[in-house]
Amino acid sequence: MFENIPKVKLGIVAVSRDCFPEELSVNRRKALVAAYAKKYDAADIYESPICIVESEIHMVQALEDIKKAGCNALCVYLGNFGPEISETLLAKHFDGPKMFIAAAEESQNSLLDGRGDAYCGLLNASYNLKLRNVRAYIPENPVGDAEDLADEVNKFLPIARALIGLSELKIISFGPRPLNFLACNAPIAQLYNLGVEIEENSELDLFESYNKHANDPRIKDVVADMEKELGAGNKKPQILEKLAQYELTLTDWIEEHRGYRKYVCIAGKCWPAFQTQFGFVPCYVNSRLTGRGIPVSCEVDIYGALSEFIGTCITQDAVTLLDINNSVPKDMYKESIEGKFDYAWKHSDTFMGFHCGNTCSSKMASCEMRNQKIMARTLPEEVTNGTLEGDIAPGDITFYRLQSTADGKLRAYIAEGEVLPVATRSFGGIGVFAIKEMGRFYRHVLIQKNFPHHGAVAFGHFGSALFEVFKYAGVPLEDLDYNHPASLPYPSENPF
Repeated sequence: MFENIPKVKLGIVAVSRDCFPEELSVNRRKALVAAYAKKYDAADIYESPICIVESEIHMVQALEDIKKAGCNALCVYLGNFGPEISETLLAKHFDGPKMFIAAAEESQNSLLDGRGDAYCGLLNASYNLKLRNVRAYIPENPVGDAEDLADEVNKFLPIARALIGLSELKIISFGPRPLNFLACNAPIAQLYNLGVEIEENSELDLFESYNKHANDPRIKDVVADMEKELGAGNKKPQILEKLAQYELTLTDWIEEHRGYRKYVCIAGKCWPAFQTQFGFVPCYVNSRLTGRGIPVSCEVDIYGALSEFIGTCITQDAVTLLDINNSVPKDMYKESIEGKFDYAWKHSDTFMGFHCGNTCSSKMASCEMRNQKIMARTLPEEVTNGTLEGDIAPGDITFYRLQSTADGKLRAYIAEGEVLPVATRSFGGIGVFAIKEMGRFYRHVLIQKNFPHHGAVAFGHFGSALFEVFKYAGVPLEDLDYNHPASLPYPSENPF
């Protein structure tokens, strides 16, 4: 289903300092690989058997071995103190995400010839990585036994998947940002710093391609698939052929324009002229592609599409892009939220996340094909059909975004929370969201740091992996924000 994200193959290379017993690293590497295979999918990892890296020559041999094995991520394992030069050169010359971990001592009865001192060696490794300006992931708990480190290796896989995806991603955009949506108009220089390519196209290019897909023989099959997905929610059957034609236009464009890149996401134009010229709104098609692992953002939000793609890589699941949209009315809070959940959500913890209809049907409690109410206020209703409406399914979520600021700096935020099982009584793809201390987070992060109104949503709690991806990608720690607990003030928060 999700062919638009990488498959990680992690090469595990053990290193050894020549004044320590080599068998410590050999045996500990074998134990780590065995522990991983017992708990997880052994196909995720590759144990490099060529040598234990003790020298620069060994480093070259190991590098060639893992490349030959098709590894696109690296784990440098300090089975003992480790050779700080060779191990960091290995990381420097490996083209892909890398992590460093270190072996704990096994027993009080083996602290003579069986002591490896990797706890100490990892300090030198981190220092040498910084000297060489090499980025590497070091877990929160980087020293452990085989079972501990098997878990840490597995936690690295979604991080590596997102980083590999970024290095081979092309964002395809159509048209300039709509009028009065300057918030979606962010500098693109940081995309190149992240390793991302972008292809910016005119809406006329898209419209021309759409018209060339008229009477495409594949349309009937796409319509049948849409009918199957919508079921009883197929309230606008007359628009399905046009939507199918548009979906084929986008999927063909991807294949014809991906170039040398393996992965693609789209920043699409959806108004104000789109409806009158195409004769529909693209929301439902956007939702279908996103549900297949090809994120499509609204309103030509380039960094929104980028954020969605990162979430797709981490979760291997559909994500969505929503407006941080409206407050929850006090009467709704009193009637449906206050005192009704295990966690005592405050009114200021709640808000509604909304977009016209771009959320995948699999993430909706229920949904129907309808017209876009906001657009229909100023346009004929028949050109505003094509949006997927309904309440978003309740459950855990992570709200997040990676953004380039007006002065070209990278910033990001992450906040875990949930969609509450509360009827929204509204329109669009919408849900009642709850995030701890959202009121303060809204004021002192989203507003204070000038984030736009769009936020990406992953369905589950993935804050830890997102934090590590953003940190590895180069977001300064002072600009990598999260929702602070009540006991931790923000720098801009009035202490009085």
